[in-house]
Amino acid sequence: MNQTETSNRLSFATDLSETEVEVSVVVPLLNEEGTLAALTEGVFEALLGKTCEILFVDDGSRDGSWSEIRKLSQRFPNSVRGFRHRRNFGKAEALATGFAHAKGQLIVTMDADLQDDPLEIPALLAKLDEGYDLVSGWKRDRHDPISKTIPSRFFNYAARVASGLSLHDFNCGLKAYRREVVESLHLYGELHRFTPILSHGEGYRVTEIPVTHHPREQGKSKYGWTRFFKGSLDLLTVILLTRYLQRPGHFFGAIGFISGAFGLGILSYLSAAKIFFGVDIGTRPLFFLGILATLFSAQLITTGFTSEFLLRVNSSERPGHRISESTKPPSNSPRN
Repeated sequence: MNQTETSNRLSFATDLSETEVEVSVVVPLLNEEGTLAALTEGVFEALLGKTCEILFVDDGSRDGSWSEIRKLSQRFPNSVRGFRHRRNFGKAEALATGFAHAKGQLIVTMDADLQDDPLEIPALLAKLDEGYDLVSGWKRDRHDPISKTIPSRFFNYAARVASGLSLHDFNCGLKAYRREVVESLHLYGELHRFTPILSHGEGYRVTEIPVTHHPREQGKSKYGWTRFFKGSLDLLTVILLTRYLQRPGHFFGAIGFISGAFGLGILSYLSAAKIFFGVDIGTRPLFFLGILATLFSAQLITTGFTSEFLLRVNSSERPGHRISESTKPPSNSPRN
């Protein structure tokens, strides 16, 4: 692309008025100063003809990323905004900051390392037009080191089995959302990688499309086996949030009944041994295991009942907050 073509494409961004923004592109980043100018150019090229904005969220960078963001926001004051965290809070918090300030009716997220191709954004938006609420990228041909791809495969398989959502790549940074989906998300910790599962749990339509993935040319990867283990723990959190948040008694009760059955089975066996064979059971480790399993069962079931009670007393959900659309009867229609 020559300089004249680039200037023509980027001039679109500087002429934006205060009209409604169609697409917001949220870019969380950490130490990515060398890629931001090229990323900005790529996003504006991909969204040529649409009113759009780019929101860079600097999550505690120690290089010149913030300086570069300020330059870009001065060059494109109507289309580039930057937000800087006091320290590194994590990608989920960075996305939450971007979501809170995004103006667009459609919101795209992507990483700043240029491994995700901005030219894939129109394909994501086209898939939203088919009626989906969240479209996730799938890095089918992935260009990453084995230290990153192997943990990712394990993680994606576990997430797919545990959630029942048939996606190949939950952790792809390139995603497109309808605004109402973003507004339903509460991100913290490492939950950014589970937005498809969280959204699916709220009844939104989720799908994925293959996207181009480039090798990293600048910066350093921030993922590996440690993120895999953290993600595994967060996966358990997500399953609790999506399946049992509104019925915690089922979760605690199910485990409690299993533990209780195990404990009562042990105690029944030992009681039979004592009655019919005169076996001394008072000092056997199995006897104490049976008692512990039974007590644990009672604690879990009690916790479940308590959780259900607190949920009913403290529920702050608005009636109908999960309704996607409704028919509105005439104002003079009687209620039935």
